[in-house]
Amino acid sequence: MMEQDMLLVDRMNDLAAHDPLYSFALDELLCRRTGRGGPAVCHIWRHPQAFILGAQDARLPYAREAMDWLESGGWPVVVRNSGGAAVPLDGGVVNLSLILPNAGLQHGSYRSDFERMYALIASALQYTGRKVEKGLIKGAYCPGDYDLSIEGVKFCGIAQRRQAKATVIQAFVVAEGSGGERARFVRSFYDMASGGDDSLGHPLVVPGSTGSLEELAGLGPMAGFVFAEAVRSALAPRLLWPGSTAWTEQSPLPEQDEIAAAVDMLRARYGSEE
Repeated sequence: MMEQDMLLVDRMNDLAAHDPLYSFALDELLCRRTGRGGPAVCHIWRHPQAFILGAQDARLPYAREAMDWLESGGWPVVVRNSGGAAVPLDGGVVNLSLILPNAGLQHGSYRSDFERMYALIASALQYTGRKVEKGLIKGAYCPGDYDLSIEGVKFCGIAQRRQAKATVIQAFVVAEGSGGERARFVRSFYDMASGGDDSLGHPLVVPGSTGSLEELAGLGPMAGFVFAEAVRSALAPRLLWPGSTAWTEQSPLPEQDEIAAAVDMLRARYGSEE
Protein backbone atom coordinates (compact mmCIF):
# COMPACT_ATOMS: atom_id res chain seq x y z
CA MET A 1 0.00 0.00 0.00
CA MET A 2 2.43 2.69 1.26
CA GLU A 3 6.05 1.99 0.47
CA GLN A 4 7.54 5.01 2.29
CA ASP A 5 7.85 5.68 5.98
CA MET A 6 5.40 8.42 6.74
CA LEU A 7 4.77 11.23 9.20
CA LEU A 8 1.25 11.53 10.58
CA VAL A 9 -0.13 15.05 10.98
CA ASP A 10 -3.37 14.44 12.87
CA ARG A 11 -5.61 17.52 13.13
CA MET A 12 -8.94 15.74 13.73
CA ASN A 13 -9.43 17.77 16.90
CA ASP A 14 -8.34 21.11 15.45
CA LEU A 15 -11.67 22.74 14.68
CA ALA A 16 -10.47 26.28 15.31
CA ALA A 17 -11.93 28.94 13.06
CA HIS A 18 -9.00 28.87 10.66
CA ASP A 19 -9.25 30.38 7.22
CA PRO A 20 -10.76 27.65 4.98
CA LEU A 21 -7.53 27.71 2.95
CA TYR A 22 -5.40 26.97 6.04
CA SER A 23 -5.27 23.20 5.56
CA PHE A 24 -4.65 23.52 1.82
CA ALA A 25 -1.79 25.93 2.55
CA LEU A 26 -0.37 23.49 5.09
CA ASP A 27 -0.51 20.74 2.46
CA GLU A 28 1.32 23.02 0.04
CA LEU A 29 4.14 23.67 2.50
CA LEU A 30 4.42 20.04 3.60
CA CYS A 31 4.55 19.03 -0.07
CA ARG A 32 7.49 21.36 -0.65
CA ARG A 33 9.27 19.80 2.33
CA THR A 34 8.65 16.28 1.01
CA GLY A 35 9.94 17.36 -2.39
CA ARG A 36 13.15 18.60 -0.76
CA GLY A 37 13.84 15.16 0.66
CA GLY A 38 11.55 15.10 3.67
CA PRO A 39 9.38 12.11 4.48
CA ALA A 40 6.00 11.30 3.04
CA VAL A 41 3.09 12.67 5.09
CA CYS A 42 -0.46 11.69 5.92
CA HIS A 43 -2.44 14.77 7.00
CA ILE A 44 -5.85 14.07 8.58
CA TRP A 45 -8.01 17.12 9.15
CA ARG A 46 -11.50 18.55 9.50
CA HIS A 47 -12.96 22.01 9.04
CA PRO A 48 -16.03 23.27 10.94
CA GLN A 49 -17.86 24.80 7.97
CA ALA A 50 -16.80 25.89 4.49
CA PHE A 51 -17.78 25.47 0.85
CA ILE A 52 -14.85 24.55 -1.39
CA LEU A 53 -15.10 25.26 -5.11
CA GLY A 54 -13.19 23.94 -8.07
CA ALA A 55 -11.89 26.45 -10.59
CA GLN A 56 -14.66 25.68 -13.11
CA ASP A 57 -17.36 26.24 -10.49
CA ALA A 58 -16.14 29.79 -9.89
CA ARG A 59 -16.59 30.55 -13.62
CA LEU A 60 -20.31 29.75 -13.79
CA PRO A 61 -22.32 32.82 -14.88
CA TYR A 62 -23.97 33.47 -11.51
CA ALA A 63 -21.19 32.10 -9.32
CA ARG A 64 -20.74 35.39 -7.48
CA GLU A 65 -24.42 35.54 -6.52
CA ALA A 66 -24.30 31.91 -5.37
CA MET A 67 -21.16 32.54 -3.33
CA ASP A 68 -22.77 35.56 -1.70
CA TRP A 69 -25.77 33.38 -0.81
CA LEU A 70 -23.49 30.77 0.78
CA GLU A 71 -21.51 33.32 2.75
CA SER A 72 -24.67 35.04 4.00
CA GLY A 73 -25.64 31.66 5.46
CA GLY A 74 -22.34 31.28 7.30
CA TRP A 75 -20.50 29.20 4.69
CA PRO A 76 -17.13 30.77 3.79
CA VAL A 77 -16.26 30.04 0.15
CA VAL A 78 -12.80 29.41 -1.30
CA VAL A 79 -11.39 27.98 -4.53
CA ARG A 80 -8.93 25.15 -4.01
CA ASN A 81 -5.67 24.62 -5.89
CA SER A 82 -6.26 20.94 -6.62
CA GLY A 83 -8.68 19.46 -9.13
CA GLY A 84 -12.28 18.59 -8.50
CA ALA A 85 -15.56 20.43 -8.09
CA ALA A 86 -17.70 21.84 -5.28
CA VAL A 87 -17.54 20.16 -1.86
CA PRO A 88 -19.09 21.28 1.44
CA LEU A 89 -16.91 20.72 4.50
CA ASP A 90 -18.18 20.36 8.05
CA GLY A 91 -17.26 18.48 11.21
CA GLY A 92 -18.67 15.25 9.79
CA VAL A 93 -16.32 15.25 6.79
CA VAL A 94 -12.84 13.78 7.27
CA ASN A 95 -10.16 15.01 4.88
CA LEU A 96 -7.10 12.91 4.07
CA SER A 97 -4.02 14.24 2.34
CA LEU A 98 -1.28 11.87 1.22
CA ILE A 99 1.88 13.82 0.41
CA LEU A 100 4.33 11.70 -1.57
CA PRO A 101 7.62 12.30 -3.41
CA ASN A 102 7.44 12.06 -7.20
CA ALA A 103 10.69 10.09 -7.40
CA GLY A 104 10.09 6.70 -8.93
CA LEU A 105 6.58 7.56 -10.14
CA GLN A 106 5.70 7.95 -13.79
CA HIS A 107 5.50 11.68 -14.45
CA GLY A 108 1.93 12.82 -14.93
CA SER A 109 0.47 9.45 -13.94
CA TYR A 110 -2.30 10.60 -11.64
CA ARG A 111 -3.86 7.14 -11.58
CA SER A 112 -1.00 5.59 -9.62
CA ASP A 113 -1.36 8.29 -6.97
CA PHE A 114 -5.13 7.91 -6.83
CA GLU A 115 -4.71 4.15 -6.52
CA ARG A 116 -2.66 4.68 -3.37
CA MET A 117 -5.42 6.70 -1.76
CA TYR A 118 -8.01 4.16 -2.85
CA ALA A 119 -5.91 1.33 -1.41
CA LEU A 120 -5.50 3.14 1.92
CA ILE A 121 -9.21 3.85 2.34
CA ALA A 122 -10.26 0.37 1.23
CA SER A 123 -7.77 -1.15 3.67
CA ALA A 124 -9.00 1.06 6.51
CA LEU A 125 -12.61 -0.02 5.92
CA GLN A 126 -11.93 -3.69 5.22
CA TYR A 127 -12.89 -4.72 8.75
CA THR A 128 -16.46 -3.44 8.21
CA GLY A 129 -17.15 -6.15 5.64
CA ARG A 130 -18.31 -3.53 3.12
CA LYS A 131 -16.62 -3.51 -0.26
CA VAL A 132 -15.21 -0.15 -1.32
CA GLU A 133 -15.45 0.31 -5.08
CA LYS A 134 -13.97 2.96 -7.36
CA GLY A 135 -15.50 4.52 -10.44
CA LEU A 136 -17.69 7.41 -11.48
CA ILE A 137 -20.99 7.66 -9.60
CA LYS A 138 -23.56 9.42 -11.76
CA GLY A 139 -25.26 12.29 -10.00
CA ALA A 140 -22.68 12.66 -7.22
CA TYR A 141 -21.07 15.97 -6.38
CA CYS A 142 -17.37 16.42 -7.19
CA PRO A 143 -17.59 13.52 -9.67
CA GLY A 144 -14.56 11.67 -10.99
CA ASP A 145 -13.20 8.34 -12.13
CA TYR A 146 -12.01 7.71 -8.58
CA ASP A 147 -15.28 8.26 -6.76
CA LEU A 148 -15.24 5.77 -3.89
CA SER A 149 -18.54 4.10 -3.12
CA ILE A 150 -20.28 1.36 -1.19
CA GLU A 151 -23.12 -0.45 -2.98
CA GLY A 152 -23.22 2.24 -5.65
CA VAL A 153 -23.44 5.22 -3.28
CA LYS A 154 -20.51 7.64 -3.15
CA PHE A 155 -18.89 8.59 0.15
CA CYS A 156 -15.50 9.91 -1.00
CA GLY A 157 -13.96 12.00 -3.75
CA ILE A 158 -10.29 12.39 -4.63
CA ALA A 159 -8.33 15.29 -6.11
CA GLN A 160 -4.64 15.91 -6.73
CA ARG A 161 -2.14 18.75 -6.58
CA ARG A 162 1.21 18.00 -8.24
CA GLN A 163 4.35 20.03 -7.55
CA ALA A 164 7.68 19.55 -9.33
CA LYS A 165 9.08 17.05 -6.82
CA ALA A 166 6.12 15.88 -4.74
CA THR A 167 2.37 15.41 -4.99
CA VAL A 168 -0.61 15.90 -2.66
CA ILE A 169 -3.52 13.48 -3.10
CA GLN A 170 -6.54 14.85 -1.25
CA ALA A 171 -9.67 12.90 -0.34
CA PHE A 172 -12.84 14.15 1.31
CA VAL A 173 -14.67 11.40 3.16
CA VAL A 174 -18.30 11.96 4.11
CA ALA A 175 -18.23 10.18 7.45
CA GLU A 176 -21.15 11.41 9.60
CA GLY A 177 -24.66 12.66 9.03
CA SER A 178 -26.67 12.68 5.82
CA GLY A 179 -24.97 12.42 2.45
CA GLY A 180 -28.27 13.24 0.75
CA GLU A 181 -28.62 16.54 2.61
CA ARG A 182 -25.13 17.56 1.56
CA ALA A 183 -25.91 16.63 -2.05
CA ARG A 184 -29.09 18.74 -2.00
CA PHE A 185 -27.06 21.64 -0.65
CA VAL A 186 -24.52 21.36 -3.48
CA ARG A 187 -27.33 21.08 -6.02
CA SER A 188 -28.79 24.34 -4.67
CA PHE A 189 -25.45 26.05 -5.25
CA TYR A 190 -25.24 24.82 -8.85
CA ASP A 191 -28.86 25.73 -9.60
CA MET A 192 -28.14 29.28 -8.48
CA ALA A 193 -24.65 29.59 -10.01
CA SER A 194 -25.84 28.29 -13.39
CA GLY A 195 -29.06 30.29 -13.45
CA GLY A 196 -30.90 26.99 -13.82
CA ASP A 197 -29.14 26.15 -17.09
CA ASP A 198 -28.20 22.46 -16.95
CA SER A 199 -26.25 22.65 -20.24
CA LEU A 200 -23.14 24.38 -18.82
CA GLY A 201 -21.19 21.23 -17.99
CA HIS A 202 -21.39 21.47 -14.21
CA PRO A 203 -22.29 18.40 -12.11
CA LEU A 204 -26.01 17.64 -12.08
CA VAL A 205 -26.23 16.46 -8.50
CA VAL A 206 -28.84 13.93 -7.34
CA PRO A 207 -29.39 13.54 -3.57
CA GLY A 208 -29.46 9.72 -3.57
CA SER A 209 -26.00 9.53 -5.12
CA THR A 210 -24.11 10.34 -1.92
CA GLY A 211 -24.06 8.79 1.53
CA SER A 212 -21.95 8.86 4.68
CA LEU A 213 -19.97 6.08 6.33
CA GLU A 214 -22.39 6.35 9.22
CA GLU A 215 -25.16 5.42 6.76
CA LEU A 216 -23.28 3.03 4.47
CA ALA A 217 -20.79 1.21 6.71
CA GLY A 218 -22.51 1.20 10.08
CA LEU A 219 -19.76 3.17 11.82
CA GLY A 220 -22.17 4.97 14.16
CA PRO A 221 -22.62 8.66 14.99
CA MET A 222 -18.88 9.07 15.73
CA ALA A 223 -18.00 7.66 12.33
CA GLY A 224 -15.41 10.36 11.61
CA PHE A 225 -13.27 9.39 14.56
CA VAL A 226 -13.79 5.68 13.94
CA PHE A 227 -12.66 6.11 10.34
CA ALA A 228 -9.65 8.24 11.30
CA GLU A 229 -8.54 5.59 13.77
CA ALA A 230 -8.91 2.92 11.07
CA VAL A 231 -6.64 4.99 8.79
CA ARG A 232 -4.04 5.29 11.55
CA SER A 233 -4.16 1.53 12.07
CA ALA A 234 -3.75 0.86 8.35
CA LEU A 235 -0.68 3.13 8.23
CA ALA A 236 0.81 2.00 11.56
CA PRO A 237 3.59 -0.18 10.13
CA ARG A 238 4.91 2.82 8.15
CA LEU A 239 4.48 5.65 10.63
CA LEU A 240 7.45 7.51 12.08
CA TRP A 241 6.95 7.79 15.82
CA PRO A 242 8.31 10.35 18.32
CA GLY A 243 11.87 9.56 19.27
CA SER A 244 12.99 8.34 15.88
CA THR A 245 15.70 10.30 14.10
CA ALA A 246 13.42 11.12 11.19
CA TRP A 247 10.70 12.37 13.53
CA THR A 248 13.08 14.63 15.42
CA GLU A 249 14.39 16.15 12.21
CA GLN A 250 11.17 16.47 10.25
CA SER A 251 8.17 16.72 12.55
CA PRO A 252 7.92 20.47 13.35
CA LEU A 253 5.09 22.02 11.37
CA PRO A 254 5.61 25.28 9.49
CA GLU A 255 5.36 28.43 11.56
CA GLN A 256 2.01 30.22 11.64
CA ASP A 257 3.33 33.21 9.70
CA GLU A 258 4.60 30.88 6.97
CA ILE A 259 1.18 29.21 6.74
CA ALA A 260 -0.50 32.62 6.67
CA ALA A 261 1.73 33.68 3.76
CA ALA A 262 0.84 30.48 1.90
CA VAL A 263 -2.87 31.17 2.49
CA ASP A 264 -2.44 34.64 0.99
CA MET A 265 -0.61 33.16 -1.99
CA LEU A 266 -3.36 30.59 -2.65
CA ARG A 267 -6.08 33.20 -2.36
CA ALA A 268 -4.27 35.55 -4.76
CA ARG A 269 -3.64 32.78 -7.28
CA TYR A 270 -6.87 30.78 -7.08
CA GLY A 271 -9.22 33.07 -5.17
CA SER A 272 -12.85 33.53 -6.00
CA GLU A 273 -12.67 37.30 -5.95
CA GLU A 274 -13.55 38.97 -9.23
